[in-house]
Amino acid sequence: MRSGEQTMGLTIAVVREQAPGERRTALVPDVAKKLKALGASLLGESGFGTAAQLPDQLFPELEWTSERDAALGRADIVIHVQPLSVEDIERLREGTIVVGYLQPHLAPERVKALRDRKITSFGLELLPRTTRAQAMDVLSSQAGMAGYKAVLIGAELSGKFFPMLTTAAGTVRPAKVLIVGAGVAGLQAIATARRLGAMVEAFDVRPEVKEQIESLGAKFLDLGVSAKGEGGYARELTAEERVEQSRRLGEQLKNYDVVVTTAAIPGRRAPKIITTEMCRNLRAGSVVVDLAAETGGNCELTQPGQTVVADGVTYAGPLNLASMGAIHASEMYSRNVFNFLALSVKGGACTLDWNDELIAKSALTHAGKIVHEPTRVAVEGAA
Repeated sequence: MRSGEQTMGLTIAVVREQAPGERRTALVPDVAKKLKALGASLLGESGFGTAAQLPDQLFPELEWTSERDAALGRADIVIHVQPLSVEDIERLREGTIVVGYLQPHLAPERVKALRDRKITSFGLELLPRTTRAQAMDVLSSQAGMAGYKAVLIGAELSGKFFPMLTTAAGTVRPAKVLIVGAGVAGLQAIATARRLGAMVEAFDVRPEVKEQIESLGAKFLDLGVSAKGEGGYARELTAEERVEQSRRLGEQLKNYDVVVTTAAIPGRRAPKIITTEMCRNLRAGSVVVDLAAETGGNCELTQPGQTVVADGVTYAGPLNLASMGAIHASEMYSRNVFNFLALSVKGGACTLDWNDELIAKSALTHAGKIVHEPTRVAVEGAA
């Protein structure tokens, strides 16, 4: 679809998520009403919201089909959470628009399928981190749920109370919690641990987040290593900086009962922050919850999808934490999707303004080409 081109009688479809363990959905009832008000027809695969406790009868605005092929084949726009499979992409008509997570770095075969089918695809995780994009920022909305759930997992696995208690048997000291990384997930983790009554410290290589950490009632753990980067993300540390950071952080680990690691770089493997050697400093009975397990983990002893015990220390590597809070996570995600679609969908038509950086920079494929340059280079090689 070229800039300014319109599709009349627009059909927006949503299908059941196929990824194992995924409970979220890209459409909730309130957002269905809003999309209908924009003039779009809505088509749903039966049961797409069941895992998020949203039965079909809560969506009176939708036309329903039990045939996945029919929903995909009739759609002008498909909204989703996890990336569509290659098989699903092949069911789409040429020129269909897809909106959701695309994770191009994980599966080049999906990117090639989107290109070859001439699908216009928008990866919401590719949106620029600007003030205007905040209402569409799925990374932030879903990271908040992940940070919240990670601390609850740590509290469950720990053999200690988080709050200080005064009992007839004496005073119970509060647990000490370290949050590694103070992005959205880390800040939510800090806030959650504080609400539970723990003593909380947080470490981040970006010194500018110190004020945010302290505003939540936590102490900033300053290791003297800064990795301030562009766009709100940390830059990659040099080899020397990583060694020094590891040495200083390793010395501190013996002080904590629960460590929650949240450091992630979009489109990249998670940085290894806690090495096997550093883990020797952890006390028996302590817990490490690795929120970055899906992309390899921040801790070398993390086993993605498993909870293991080594030398008396429990290591949890939960996957898809946002899906554990599927009801609220779906509400936030669906609103993100709506705010993105509202840039282009009006009066029952879709007009893509390629001069809008939110449209242009979140596009992965269009008109038979990979238009996201880092992905194009990774899949097709340098020009």
